[in-house]
Amino acid sequence: MTIDPRAHLRLARPSRDLAAAERFYVDGLGLHVLYRATGDGPGEHDLLMLGWPDASWHLELVAGHNLAAPPSPTDEDLLVLYLAGPVDDALVGRLTEAGGTRVSQGAYWNRWGVTVADPDGYRLVLSTRFWSNSAG
Repeated sequence: MTIDPRAHLRLARPSRDLAAAERFYVDGLGLHVLYRATGDGPGEHDLLMLGWPDASWHLELVAGHNLAAPPSPTDEDLLVLYLAGPVDDALVGRLTEAGGTRVSQGAYWNRWGVTVADPDGYRLVLSTRFWSNSAG
């Protein structure tokens, strides 16, 4: 079986505070709430799915007392958005006003973009570079 390269991608991770994460990714970055649910039963958790309606990916955040593991971001847990142009200072301002913290991500990413840690400490890189998976 061959996987269709247009298959949807889900990025999932735990969050300590879904409301804080929602402010960062919706008010700051401009993602949309695609779905939310509250875990009421045993083994269930709260869920927040964020993305752009026409994108082929979404970010799923889970929280609540039934989490198997709390958030434990490292400096290398990056969500990189390739903007193919300058990073708008107003966008960085919205991200920090929405609970993010601008951080240094090392010489490479500092040269090619801006890194902002979300309220859980996971890093969002807004890269000035262009990326394509197409060869040539």
